[in-house]
Amino acid sequence: MKTAEELRTKLKSIDHRGYPAYKELKGQYDFRDYVLSIDHVQGDPFAAPSRLSVIVSGKKAGFPAAYYDTYEKRITLQDHLTRLFGAQLNRGSKQANGSGKSGLLAASRCGQEVMERTACRVESTFAGAALRQSRASASEPVRTQTIGRTVSGPGTVTLRFEAGFPARGRTIDAGELEKMLFDILPGCVRNSLYYTRIDQNKLQAAIELCEDQQAVRRKLPELGLCAFIANGSILPRQSGVSDRPMENAVPFQSPDSMKVTLTLPNRGQVSGMGIPKGVTLFVGGGYHGKSTVLQALQNAVYNHINGDGRELVIADESAWKLRSEDGRSVTGVDISPFIRQLPGGRDTRHFSTLDASGSTSQAANLMECMEGGSSLILIDEDTSATNFMIRDKLMQEVVSPAEEPIIPFIERVRSLYEDFGISSIIVAGSSGSYFHVADHIIQMKEYVPLDITRKAKAAAEAFPAFSTKQDRFPAFSQRRMPKPNMALKKDDRLKMKAMGVNELSLGYDAVELRYVEQLRDSEQTMALAYILKQLELKDMNGRRSMQELADLIEGQLDTGGLESLFEGGDVRASLARPRRQEILACVNRYRKLGM
Repeated sequence: MKTAEELRTKLKSIDHRGYPAYKELKGQYDFRDYVLSIDHVQGDPFAAPSRLSVIVSGKKAGFPAAYYDTYEKRITLQDHLTRLFGAQLNRGSKQANGSGKSGLLAASRCGQEVMERTACRVESTFAGAALRQSRASASEPVRTQTIGRTVSGPGTVTLRFEAGFPARGRTIDAGELEKMLFDILPGCVRNSLYYTRIDQNKLQAAIELCEDQQAVRRKLPELGLCAFIANGSILPRQSGVSDRPMENAVPFQSPDSMKVTLTLPNRGQVSGMGIPKGVTLFVGGGYHGKSTVLQALQNAVYNHINGDGRELVIADESAWKLRSEDGRSVTGVDISPFIRQLPGGRDTRHFSTLDASGSTSQAANLMECMEGGSSLILIDEDTSATNFMIRDKLMQEVVSPAEEPIIPFIERVRSLYEDFGISSIIVAGSSGSYFHVADHIIQMKEYVPLDITRKAKAAAEAFPAFSTKQDRFPAFSQRRMPKPNMALKKDDRLKMKAMGVNELSLGYDAVELRYVEQLRDSEQTMALAYILKQLELKDMNGRRSMQELADLIEGQLDTGGLESLFEGGDVRASLARPRRQEILACVNRYRKLGM
């Protein structure tokens, strides 16, 4: 490892040379209090910025071991440090002058959710152990990789960021880079990555909130609940483009009949609405808050930061937002429990299409959701195919069941829970038929939830039920074994790109993700591109099932982090970890998927 003074000397020696000479700086430099690592140098001042990292030993960083002794607390600490360091970099960004991206300093921009990111890594001997044990497949060994990061004991902090190396035109401006690395950066490191220099109360509050959130998650199955919404939560958001809490919004308040009081390690007793496992229906007039509740629940698979308003809105971590998705690609999915037959004798036990309809896409989404191990389904009738959700008596009289290939969801929702333990939370504003099958019916009235289960059940007795019987869920196959796309193996420089949370590209192929609604960050999309690439080039072999592939990837990420997706140590600073559900959703929407 070279010294900081050697870096300063090298900078002076390459001043005014052609921009590619910056590549001679690649390496690690000892700044005494931390190590600066120049990991990747941009080839041009107008290209993507250079990638750097700072490494602070655990002894110098000084963060208490109790703040990273579990996976969840470690991720919270990393998230907090990323936000602090990012704020410091923003103040110093563009203070150096030059052409193109000269002077840019930037770290990951975190949203309202707390996520594992490559931007920051705190080493821990405890992190991931419990996850590895719980997720390890019986048939697949957990693959361990530790690639591309310096490890020097528990508590060591690695913070990755981007920097635009300054230039005059396309020649090196070493003086401006020296200002960035020797004047601006040391202050950013000191004010964000050392325990004695930061606001310890705010960090403690973040860790304590994490402990409370995890306590709620642990208590859900113990209490027979699939979700919890704390009283006082602020569910509405500022706007469609802002995820911050709405000002002057009506705080959530549980109806007494569904009120649950939990004792949390830091906040003590907290009351709120516990949503039991089974079938729960949210009804009410338009603009009264039904979809707002559902949106809060679909995002409650993530922990949220202090001040978000949804800090103690917690749902089953495997919850999946189910919807129709016209035009999506489907490969080899058994949709026969919902689609009996199709014109032309098309096989619904091994259904494939490049252009699914509303009903076939929603059926495929549900069967893939079951394949992925979800135990909670979230549905809004506004984004569902009507013929998939319900078929009323009059339509049954006019079009006989023998002529209708679709078995609507209402005929399977009870058996999903009774046969597989999969609960459903459904938002409905127009179909009262679901009153017959729901365990709990909640009316949202001006954002206030009211338990109307008895009233709705009594009213439903005067109307015919949707069906004469409730059958057990029929047998189906979930043994899909993807084959690799051999054309990709011939491309050594496979390019990847993420377009927000809506789409990614792998080589020349696009994967449409706009309707995978629980993706929250473009860095998750980029991580999915790397995961899909690895699956295609290394793991898909026609013998591993979708579940086994998911187990393999999750075991690798639990052990080696997102850094394990990179080879050669060149780790991108802008990846966030997606859930198992989003990993499988991405693979399922890949149009070159072969079975």
